Amino acid sequence: MSDLISEKSGHIATLKLNRPDRMNAISAEMLNALGSSLEEFDQDPQVRVVILTGEGRGFCSGLDLKDTVAGRGIGGSLSGGGASHISTLALPTVTLNRIDVPVICAINGGAAGYGFDLALGCDLRLISDRAKLAPAFAKRGIVPESGGTWYLPRLIGWARSCEIGFLGDEITPERAMDLGLVNKVVAHDHLMAEAQEWADKIASNAPLAIRAMKRLFRHGLSEDFESHTHHVLMQLMLLFRSNDVGEGIKAFLEKREAKFTGR
Repeated sequence: MSDLISEKSGHIATLKLNRPDRMNAISAEMLNALGSSLEEFDQDPQVRVVILTGEGRGFCSGLDLKDTVAGRGIGGSLSGGGASHISTLALPTVTLNRIDVPVICAINGGAAGYGFDLALGCDLRLISDRAKLAPAFAKRGIVPESGGTWYLPRLIGWARSCEIGFLGDEITPERAMDLGLVNKVVAHDHLMAEAQEWADKIASNAPLAIRAMKRLFRHGLSEDFESHTHHVLMQLMLLFRSNDVGEGIKAFLEKREAKFTGR
């Protein structure tokens, strides 16, 4: 079976990490499939939301260290053998940050290492009450290699980021909620239904506006206020030309739910 299950139903796509026997540890096949699937869904005008989750008991236990030690898969051999140029452009975590389609992470189980960073890269995070986050990078002699050093200070501030990174302790769902790392703690058996409910609500809104909003949120992290205001105005001028704006206004005046087409 594929290391990644990819499905689409209506306006919602679901990606499921699929190595349950390894707690969904990352393989080269999974990385390649994840990156290409995210790109594909971002380019598909019919897809308005992506749900990312894991098969079995875990969300993602990180890079497959057993394969790495054995000289297989990601990381190859720990014995060295020379260096070469590596591009980050095609990394799934970079793609995840770059795409405009919203991504909901349904953390169904343990999220460790790469899995922890992968969850942070999603726009919204729902966590099972049975799951835990395990930022154990310092316990393995490494750093958050796939976005954690960028996301954590922006999500929860400097001191708490240092607490998480330097101590390397497991984070319970309740603690993750208190820190602002997740949006909601959900009863395990209801997690996917809740993710679907959130996805349905997002998909019912104007997709051009949602994508533009996500893009502006991302750019706003590195722009001064005046420059960002200018970009927001330019985006509004484009949106005003869409059919969705007219439908939104008409639906409001007629006191009904809008039916957006993404045009």
